[in-house]
Amino acid sequence: MSQFKPNNHPHRRYNPLTQEWVLVSPQRAKRPWQGRVEPLDEQTLPAHDPNCYLCAGNTRVSGERNPAYQGPYVFKNDFAALMDDVPTYEQTDSQTDNLFRSECVAGTSRVICFSEQHNRTLPELGEESIAAVIEVWCQQYRELGQRFPWVQVFENKGAINGCSNPHPHGQLWACSTLPTLPACEDRTQRDYFENHQQSMLLAYAQRECEAQQRVICQNDNWVAVVPYWASWPFETLLLPIAAVAQMTDLDGAQKASLASILKVLTTKYDNLFQTSFPYSMGWHGAPFVPNNNHIKSTKGDQRHWQLHAHFYPPLLRSATVRKFMVGYEMLCEAQRDLTPEEAAERLRSLPDRHYKSVGKPG
Repeated sequence: MSQFKPNNHPHRRYNPLTQEWVLVSPQRAKRPWQGRVEPLDEQTLPAHDPNCYLCAGNTRVSGERNPAYQGPYVFKNDFAALMDDVPTYEQTDSQTDNLFRSECVAGTSRVICFSEQHNRTLPELGEESIAAVIEVWCQQYRELGQRFPWVQVFENKGAINGCSNPHPHGQLWACSTLPTLPACEDRTQRDYFENHQQSMLLAYAQRECEAQQRVICQNDNWVAVVPYWASWPFETLLLPIAAVAQMTDLDGAQKASLASILKVLTTKYDNLFQTSFPYSMGWHGAPFVPNNNHIKSTKGDQRHWQLHAHFYPPLLRSATVRKFMVGYEMLCEAQRDLTPEEAAERLRSLPDRHYKSVGKPG
């Protein structure tokens, strides 16, 4: 029998954050593709679109008018998924029945426009503009963390990924409960810390920096990797390389270098298939203990947590071929063809300069 080689033979990899397994089938990457091909959306957008609900000075569908903002702009989502004022459940069987349980949840949803420029996504903004977005994220965390235990900052980029407006923007949902995936990460990181007396993701970041097999880019404060357990073909994990529990803990140097690595990482994404690369990105950090509960959180309670961002891009082979999580993935466990090491090498080898700027000054 031939010797096992992870780049040639199927195997499973364990995700310690979710306690789930991923099937890796590298031999399937050679199969011909005769499946769905997405339309290539390469329209040239104007710097300002008078018909865009998010552009500065325009009227949104709610009738509210955006100010003539410059830089990041935050407003309450006109179609919010969460509500501040939710009636309290009366005590019923629905709160105790293990088969038909439900509970009320309160919260708020906000939109964060990254820039007044309708045609500039994150990798096309300057580092100072990205730093301004990071500062707004921190401000929102500080404000909403006073009221809600979980504050989720995320961005859905690209129509193929469900984004309904091309204006560069993200969202922020804050809620009164700890959602399923953050609750799982809280539990697994806590268990790891209790067993090993160190943060799981800090130890992981240090191991990845040493190995360099899956590192895409790094600087003095951050590292971006295709995680060992990645499910999506070009999934990445962005991590600080020092202990940081929440984004509000970042100092000035860490914020500046975060802006730098965000620009590099998202530029490499765009350069991969020379398209505005779609993804879902979101930040996970230690939950907050709202002041209205009259409980004060301590750093000791958060030592198991390490701030990190997940990037989940749907593209598989080109700008028009996407990965679908169906069949075996829905019924058994996640599966991927390209190994994380191969994906990391492809991303790492790409230039840091955006493909649209090649041949232009600067």
